[in-house]
Amino acid sequence: MKILAVSDEECAALWDYYVPGRLKDYDLIISCGDLKADYLSFLVTMARCPVLYVHGNHDTSYDRYPPEGCDCIDDHLVVYNGLRILGLGGCLRYHPGDYQYTDEQMHRRISKLRRKLEKLGGVDLVVTHAPPYGVGDAEDPAHHGFRALRDLLDVYHPQYLLHGHVHLRYGARTREQTYGDTQVINVSERYALDLPEIPHPEKHHGQLLWQTKHKD
Repeated sequence: MKILAVSDEECAALWDYYVPGRLKDYDLIISCGDLKADYLSFLVTMARCPVLYVHGNHDTSYDRYPPEGCDCIDDHLVVYNGLRILGLGGCLRYHPGDYQYTDEQMHRRISKLRRKLEKLGGVDLVVTHAPPYGVGDAEDPAHHGFRALRDLLDVYHPQYLLHGHVHLRYGARTREQTYGDTQVINVSERYALDLPEIPHPEKHHGQLLWQTKHKD
């Protein structure tokens, strides 16, 4: 499965200077947040695949003007073409604002999804806005990562975690790091990922089979 992950900065080659057919080979597009709603709506219009997204801390306008034609997976566990995907947007709280959470709040969000995770036997791909603590985050308070995400990786050992929030031009040391069994990837602007087929029992090509959200 070929995935295009985007985050934080709109890519001119995929928008202002878009060439027809440039997105035709992708099976799925994932946004890790902090992108204009119009940009995601453009991508889903031009692509031949779904666009899934989580909120970044600057995506407050999505409440009024969400990306048209795209699917929010914040606090959802979905299966697409056999790939189990968990969405956990937002960043660590550093001042009052939407889509900012304390570590305890992130722990509670994850806890509410544990029954779904157990039902599906885990998760393959975690989509976040902020990185795990100490794995791709930065030293300034605005770009600290979540300890709760490290705990999630320790328990479920997903193959990948995709995040944004820490722009490469802000001094991120590398795009890819390894934490245990998980490859943690900073997808700032764009990143292409080619995954092997995953033969889960729920697999069915071309359909979003599961879309589950916790209930308080």
